[in-house]
Amino acid sequence: MTHRHDLARHLDALLEPGRFKDYGPNGLQVEGRAEIRHLVCGVTASLALIEAAIAAGADAILVHHGLFWRGHDGRVTGWMKQRLQRLLQQDINLFAYHLPLDAHPLLGNNAQLGLRLGWQADGRFGEQELGFIGPLAAPQLAALQAHIAERLGREALAVPGDGRPLRRVAWCTGGAQGFFEAAIAAGADVFVTGEISEPQAHYARESGVAFIAAGHHATERYGVQALAAQTAAELGFSQQFIDIDNPA
Repeated sequence: MTHRHDLARHLDALLEPGRFKDYGPNGLQVEGRAEIRHLVCGVTASLALIEAAIAAGADAILVHHGLFWRGHDGRVTGWMKQRLQRLLQQDINLFAYHLPLDAHPLLGNNAQLGLRLGWQADGRFGEQELGFIGPLAAPQLAALQAHIAERLGREALAVPGDGRPLRRVAWCTGGAQGFFEAAIAAGADVFVTGEISEPQAHYARESGVAFIAAGHHATERYGVQALAAQTAAELGFSQQFIDIDNPA
């Protein structure tokens, strides 16, 4: 068991959210009961995850995608009302860490995706140095695409470059398709992220650097699990990961 304030301080000290210019608030987003015995972690604070956490007896939920984002108009209606109502009814804490969880060198989404795929970063790139880059031992695109699909459990979309051997891989989980040009400038032969937008297909063909979109949700399942497991072990409470499938 740990106190809500102790968990908040521990997570903030570990992830250092003050270092990041983010799209929403990091840390405790919804205050619940003071004592935390069981924590549920997941990717997104959806109603489905909240209901599953309630069924699991959670005192707190830890996610990558929280409830509050820049640009929301602030009204508590519709889906926002439903999610907040269930959290407040059940007195459950909601913690969310976005870019700080992407960037952590050991427990973050990028570090954990690299670990799962067998990649070791030797450099960083992009805005706030969120992207990772390192050597690759799978020089053919088809083999790399199949490896990613096997490890993540879903098909990966690939746009070929010019057919060059893939010696350097750059990656950034989630919706980081806007990092593609920075990955090219950093010397990547292939860039892996969660999503692709229309311009990136043209950039791949014109630059010669291949692009793989492996799924936003699929690439961001691992950081929150590593963070929850280490934190629970250090502070003395139980935890579990609940995966709410998302095809995006």
